[in-house]
Amino acid sequence: MNKAIGLVLIIIGVVMLVWTGFTYTKKEKIIDAGPIQVSADRQKTVNWPPYLGGILLIGGIVIVATSKK
Repeated sequence: MNKAIGLVLIIIGVVMLVWTGFTYTKKEKIIDAGPIQVSADRQKTVNWPPYLGGILLIGGIVIVATSKK
């Protein structure tokens, strides 16, 4: 079980080091006055620091290395 968790952490850590964030589009209401509605598409960005991926990668390696068979 610990080995599987360690492998998952290693994979997530590598992905977070390579892919440092993503952007998505969200529709927001600008004006909502009765039957009249005006909305706009806004781009939102989610970023995470690269050191977080490194921490997960190192943690996963430690878990795999110290897990018993």
